[in-house]
Amino acid sequence: MIMQSLAGRALLCLLAGSVFTLGLAPFDLKLLSLASMATFVIALTGQSWRQSLLLGWCYGLGFFGAGVSWVYVSINVYGHAPLALALTLTTLFCAGLALLFAIQAAVLSLLRPTQAGLRIALFACLWVAFEWLRTWLLTGFPWLFAGYTALDTVVAGWAPVIGVLGVSLLIAVTAAGVAELVIDRSVSRGMLLTTWIVLLASTGYLLGLAEWTEPAGEERTVAIYQPNIALEDTWDRNNAPILLGDFLAHAKAHAPSSNLVVWPEGALPFYFDQAPGYMAELRRIGQESDSTIVTGMPTRAGERRFNSIVSVGQSSQTYNKQKLVPFGEFVPLEDSLRGAIDFFNLPMSNFSKGEAGQLPLSSTIGSLAPFICYEIVYPDFVAKGSRSSNLLITISNDAWFGSSHGPYQHFQMARYRALELQKQLIRGANNGITAIIDERGGIVGELPQFERATLEGQVTPREGLTPFARFGSTPILLLSLIFPLFIGIKAKRQRG
Repeated sequence: MIMQSLAGRALLCLLAGSVFTLGLAPFDLKLLSLASMATFVIALTGQSWRQSLLLGWCYGLGFFGAGVSWVYVSINVYGHAPLALALTLTTLFCAGLALLFAIQAAVLSLLRPTQAGLRIALFACLWVAFEWLRTWLLTGFPWLFAGYTALDTVVAGWAPVIGVLGVSLLIAVTAAGVAELVIDRSVSRGMLLTTWIVLLASTGYLLGLAEWTEPAGEERTVAIYQPNIALEDTWDRNNAPILLGDFLAHAKAHAPSSNLVVWPEGALPFYFDQAPGYMAELRRIGQESDSTIVTGMPTRAGERRFNSIVSVGQSSQTYNKQKLVPFGEFVPLEDSLRGAIDFFNLPMSNFSKGEAGQLPLSSTIGSLAPFICYEIVYPDFVAKGSRSSNLLITISNDAWFGSSHGPYQHFQMARYRALELQKQLIRGANNGITAIIDERGGIVGELPQFERATLEGQVTPREGLTPFARFGSTPILLLSLIFPLFIGIKAKRQRG
């Protein structure tokens, strides 16, 4: 009955979109994401492009409304926006992103081929093309990719070869195949779908056994500090002596027994050049312990300010963040928005973008590819930035997400980067999730959220490149962009 009216289909799409996020962390009900995508295909069947535009928008509204509802926490709790304003801004954010699904659905309807195989391929290619669009449009928001649902399954073996977008393509093919089977329950389609799933799983399993990289040295010891500092305390001048004393004590306690000490994003509440004596003391501790201390802190050069990772000890280097978070680290249309509400006037929201092509950090455990917070969610950015490194390191402050599902999604994406590149990853977060990840995306050790603790463990530097590290998403993108173009040309000729 629900499929007999446009309103019913719209409601179904809204619900289906909302269900998608249940396939991602922390829920990990992976088949629900597949069912969500299949339901979307079924709801669009037989609809005009105008109807599909509406249905796609409804699906997108549910998709982002449930998937990134944690944006509300950042705006209301930490941006101090009133309830009504926070809800309005969150709704507008999700509604705007939903327009991408509206366009995707309309294009699918306009190009819809008559052959089932071509319909499946078109849906999958468009799904990936629009995921890719989200990696760069308006600075990018590469969240909630279908490929992430494959983590901890046999399909994850494909990730080092084709990356998360490639795995999204495989999952989208499967979802569209399920939809076609539901629409036309023929034995032949059932056999084809079964064969596809068996091939997908078996090849994924075999690829998961491949050793694309190899150890490049012995195990080394790391100590990752999770200080669990409240956001409002980080930049409170009255707390500075306590915080600095705490971090100094941590360095003295752990540097002698660790090759690498890691502190989270923005751990030290001052610019690098404001406390030369403190930084010199950290450098001395690292040098005497034959250790490297890595911390997040702001740095500056003239009028430019950066969100940075600084390493001191046996080597001293700085990495400046390149992928900045809108409103959190810079304010778009600053002259108009700055000061309008507290959310547009957050501490340290005037950072500049770091230069491209920065070198990995040298350390006592190997060459570290550094990424700050949001940067780890960009698959090709991380792949390119890690080619000459032995290990991945990411530091973050996920306190902005509160106790929502945001930190779990962020952590899941970090794990996926280790899997794609087959290199171990060190993750230090202010209030969690702090962890050591192995080269297959597995969790070697982690700390619970909202606890002040230190995670000690071993990591092994690795050398070599996976196919994804070499080629990135380019092959998958070419397929996903060229195939719809081919279908469009074919459809135009048929109409002519």
